[in-house]
Amino acid sequence: MGEADPALGREGGVKQKIRWFAEPEEHNYPAARSYLRLIYDAPTTERLLRRLRAAPIARFKSRDIFRASQLPLLGLSNEHLRSDQKKIRKGKKLSPLLLVRDTANGRVVIADGYHRLCAVYTFDEDAEIPCKIV
Repeated sequence: MGEADPALGREGGVKQKIRWFAEPEEHNYPAARSYLRLIYDAPTTERLLRRLRAAPIARFKSRDIFRASQLPLLGLSNEHLRSDQKKIRKGKKLSPLLLVRDTANGRVVIADGYHRLCAVYTFDEDAEIPCKIV
């Protein structure tokens, strides 16, 4: 058995089963809109949202999404991260991530699901995460 990693909240050697909804929940799209409007103009944001709704589900490892997004792992003191960790422990389903390829800057924008990504990573950095990506 591996050792626990207290910095990440990992349980040593035990991989938690992470359950997912088949599709993002409806409330994920307005959350993505709110975030994307900080980066893109309104017409571009609406075009991206239409494409995200139509996109098929793809799967990527949590560590690879982090690398592509160039974002840091949130600290364990983050309330949303802890809430998603509790959902995972209780076997509740999580919503797939909504991702946008920012080819101009060579990264992936996490339009919705950053806290879920961080929570999953604390359990298993190799976990395959369902995503919609455009």
